[in-house]
Amino acid sequence: MTFMDILRTAVFALRGNWMRSALTSLGVIIGIAAVIVMVSVGQGTQAEIERQLAGLGAQKLDIGPQVQRAMGGVRMSASSFYTLTEGDAEAIREEIPEVQLVSASLRGSSQIVYAENNWSTSWQGIQPDFLQINGWQVASGSAFEPQHFNGDKVVLLGETVRRELFGAGTGIGETVRIGRTNFAVVGTLRPKGMSGFGRDQDDVVMVPLETARRRLMGAMGLPPGAVMDISLTVAHADDLAYVQGEVESLLRQRHRIDPGAADDFQVRNVSQLVATRNETTRQMSWLLGAVATISLVVGGIGIMNIMLVSVTERIKEIGLRLAVGAGPSDVRRQFLAEAMLLSLGGGLLGILFGIAGALLVGHFNTDLPIQLNGKVITLAAAFSVATGLFFGYYPARKASQLDPIEALRQ
Repeated sequence: MTFMDILRTAVFALRGNWMRSALTSLGVIIGIAAVIVMVSVGQGTQAEIERQLAGLGAQKLDIGPQVQRAMGGVRMSASSFYTLTEGDAEAIREEIPEVQLVSASLRGSSQIVYAENNWSTSWQGIQPDFLQINGWQVASGSAFEPQHFNGDKVVLLGETVRRELFGAGTGIGETVRIGRTNFAVVGTLRPKGMSGFGRDQDDVVMVPLETARRRLMGAMGLPPGAVMDISLTVAHADDLAYVQGEVESLLRQRHRIDPGAADDFQVRNVSQLVATRNETTRQMSWLLGAVATISLVVGGIGIMNIMLVSVTERIKEIGLRLAVGAGPSDVRRQFLAEAMLLSLGGGLLGILFGIAGALLVGHFNTDLPIQLNGKVITLAAAFSVATGLFFGYYPARKASQLDPIEALRQ
């Protein structure tokens, strides 16, 4: 028998009981569709998390105060909460050559007003390297000039603040009031969108650090030169662990912390967070794929079951074919072709339903990113073919080994 003869015979046999054939393929359809939808959701989620974490900086260290909580209702002094200084940032820059960029910062929240518009937002008092360290880019206007860091009353607006105050305008050159101080708008920041923790990153304004200390935190009674955070980056990610150790040693020395005593600061390694989240999402993707694969295996078992039933029902037909000259290999190929058609047809429909399902999930749930992967779709099609071969071989082999006389006697 030629290949086309085998194919026509297989189609004829399946069409004779099309309802059973369709229900048999349903397991493969559901399995393939589930694999595509779940893997697309898993990979899309992983890509979104990687994008969000990349904004934090994979070669970055954040240093903050190790705040000691008040005991017995006793109020702590301001120096207990502001343990870092601009001097610490300068020492890190000068004494650790592996450090590429360093910026100290202050932060707070206030009302910002322009004409009849006002908006409650957060502000950051920054040093020159802050924008580059944290991935901020200027959309219009210009960034702060070196002379601005001497205490000039200038401000950069985040996209949300710009929109709320100026609508379609940029606001460049206009004067806004933050608290009780007027600031000149010199630039706007390119939008970043929502963070991985659901915070609007564009709802912020930037002012020079010294300006923030004098104009926005003047009544706070800060210690001289105090800052809330220090951020730094290294040129090579391999140096990050070494730099972290050097920073901790340098700050312990500068803060005169005795051996064995607790640090009054904490260093956060963002790359460790990135690696942990990536590994978690990778394992979740594998888990989703494994669950969907189980349903595909169940569909394959259904094909084997139906093919065994088909062999039992068609014993007389098989005996007749063998009696008129068909070899065992011809019978085996015929039943394998039927199993392959069931599996491949179910696989193609499963791919279509899987793609449609993934797109529908992304359409109705915009918070759940979808990433269709051509390799996964190709692998699903190959897996459907392999399912037909694997689960169809035993019934086909059983049919080919029947004795013609015993088969005809049935």
